[in-house]
Amino acid sequence: MLDNMPRGTICIEDLEVGMMRHLTKQITDRDIELFAEVSTDYNPVHMDDDYARDTIFEGRIAHGMLTAGLISAVIGEQLPGHGTVYLGQSLKFLAPVRPGDVVRAEVSVLAIDYAKRRVQLETKCLIDGKPVLKGEATVLAPSRKFD
Repeated sequence: MLDNMPRGTICIEDLEVGMMRHLTKQITDRDIELFAEVSTDYNPVHMDDDYARDTIFEGRIAHGMLTAGLISAVIGEQLPGHGTVYLGQSLKFLAPVRPGDVVRAEVSVLAIDYAKRRVQLETKCLIDGKPVLKGEATVLAPSRKFD
């Protein structure tokens, strides 16, 4: 048994189809700057107002993977939580996220394979209730039992 299971972690034994967790975060200029620094992606559509104004987005946008990172935060911190191992993720970007936007990242359980500890998750990000990103993730969930 794992006696020190982190608070907020939901073990495979306790997961149910339909469970959902979320987080909400306002995307700031600093978030975009930090993501550019960490990822080394300094595309001017993210960094330069003048450049971005003349693109199809008509202004600066956040990195798509910055938005996707919010999904990772929900999975790693809430559902299933600490000890979860990412196995795969599909993503479809539906609309841009801009500095100042408040993004709601949601993760819901679609299917569970208890024997293999694998969980299929619906993942999405919304702004004002409208989807800006959607996809599915497959994870290995933590267990109270040893393998």
